[in-house]
Amino acid sequence: MLIPDNIHPEQTIYFNGAFVLSAIQACRVVDMLDLYVEVKSAKEMSMPVFLLCLDWLFLIDMVTLNTQGQVELCS
Repeated sequence: MLIPDNIHPEQTIYFNGAFVLSAIQACRVVDMLDLYVEVKSAKEMSMPVFLLCLDWLFLIDMVTLNTQGQVELCS
């Protein structure tokens, strides 16, 4: 769930996705593991939550994967 009603807001994909998006905006194009290291330095986040955030950002057309397999910010 993006915003469930039974947990704190800082534990949601919606909230954590903002940290992932911020890290992508700083780099524009980045390898997925490098992105995870960057995000984890800003906010403690597990790999499953990180991947769910990436999935959500992909679904709303904020990010994409380029031909080299790097995460890229959509224009």
